[in-house]
Amino acid sequence: MTQEAALTILKTGGNVFLTGEPGSGKSHTINAYVAYLRSFSIEPAITASTGIAATHIGGQTIHSWSGIGIKSALTEYDIDRIASTEYLVKRISKTKVLIIDEVSMLPAETLNSIDAVCRSIKHSEEPFGGIQVVFVGDFFQLPPVRKFSSLSTGSGQEFAFTANSWKAANSIVCYLTEQHRQEDPIFLELLTALRRNEANESHSHILDERIQDVESFDHEGITKLFSHNEDVDRINTLALGQIEGDEKHFKMTSTGREALVAQLTKGCLSPEELVLKVGAVVMFTKNAQNGTYVNGTLGEVIGFETESRYPIVRTRKGSEIVAEPVEWIVEDNGKRLASIKQIPLRLAWAMTVHKSQGMSLDAAYVDLRGAFVEGQGYVALSRVRTLGGLYLAGYNARALQVHPEVLEVDDEFRTYSELVRERFEGIAKDDLAKLHKNFILASGGKIDTPRQARGKQGKPSNAGKRWLAEDDKRLEEEFKNGKSVGALMKIFDRKRGGITARLEKLGLIEPTRYRDDQA
Repeated sequence: MTQEAALTILKTGGNVFLTGEPGSGKSHTINAYVAYLRSFSIEPAITASTGIAATHIGGQTIHSWSGIGIKSALTEYDIDRIASTEYLVKRISKTKVLIIDEVSMLPAETLNSIDAVCRSIKHSEEPFGGIQVVFVGDFFQLPPVRKFSSLSTGSGQEFAFTANSWKAANSIVCYLTEQHRQEDPIFLELLTALRRNEANESHSHILDERIQDVESFDHEGITKLFSHNEDVDRINTLALGQIEGDEKHFKMTSTGREALVAQLTKGCLSPEELVLKVGAVVMFTKNAQNGTYVNGTLGEVIGFETESRYPIVRTRKGSEIVAEPVEWIVEDNGKRLASIKQIPLRLAWAMTVHKSQGMSLDAAYVDLRGAFVEGQGYVALSRVRTLGGLYLAGYNARALQVHPEVLEVDDEFRTYSELVRERFEGIAKDDLAKLHKNFILASGGKIDTPRQARGKQGKPSNAGKRWLAEDDKRLEEEFKNGKSVGALMKIFDRKRGGITARLEKLGLIEPTRYRDDQA
């Protein structure tokens, strides 16, 4: 299924499981859907299963959003307590769309707890209280942390797709099949074989040819991925210490609720105190609004600005970028709850496979000799864009394994997604447009009609005026920071149609058929 087809399905308001191989465009599709909702003044709840994933999408953990905290299973007392907490009731009552990213790392019992909270607060027996739930993720990625619990079945926690709440949600499966990360057909075929448990001797031979002697290989400037934290910390500390020159220290600042700040800090790939020197190998940890770098862009510190003292990074492609502080923000319905600010860099001689999840790397030196869980090898290998950028220290048998239960259910997801694609292709465009419009209205979205436009009093002072370059820059910044169209109307003193038309022109939202005034 294409991203465009998945976006069309999302707009109908049904529950959706958006999945696909790494690099298939899941994040891009979700970003497009969020922009679409915001263009109608609908603010979705954007969450993820882990703090790291939450920082990637500019949201908060699903545990924090739902109020369940560190608990997986809830008692009736717990649910009553959460359902009587004023700010949680206000938050969840308003929510029309709930996005849960990296659902593969969410245990089944946790998903059931979230469902119970939503139904209790919404006073509804519908799955998740009638909220449109969008599950995003790939179950071939790292699984939930397994730990014994008297409330779980078997030897540990189960995948989210085994939860009663998952089954009740009856989600439409949108399995993205396009590939936007791996550009090497041989490497892509290798990853596909691993994913489908069809790897043979020829695939092992390809991997064996990428093994480099640890002692003699010149891996300077290449990010190293390890299974264990202690290897990462040791290598980064050692490498920085071997560089001559003065250290520059950059401390993280924060605002907002202490618990949310702690959540942001834990999930942020940039450390609370970033220590750099000229010559340090670094990685950007966030996407730049102007597109100059993305989360995963590698480079080297070549100096520091004279006045600001911010680091100057030369990327692998030769670009020189001044790494200025950026913010990681937790918002709820457009209101900022907490934020942290730091230089969007981290030392990148080494990092764990776990923290690399969601990244795209030009090159990586991967040590899978200590892999200890299914999917760890697949996650590490699929971070790299080409086979030429992959260097292996070695791998064990576990590194190439995928979970048999995931393998089985993945075939079902693919088959269902293909049936869904064929079904939606048979629906007339006008009928789809009606479904989309009905969901916007049911969610409290604002759609201007000719009658509404004629009935408005007090024409905005900037209606019809030419947009200046500085207007466009501010519009893009405010929109990407989560401002709704309604809020943007007030900021720029323009009509709704004028705002949405400009957002379309800037490529921030897709064109919509429901706008009539283009002032």
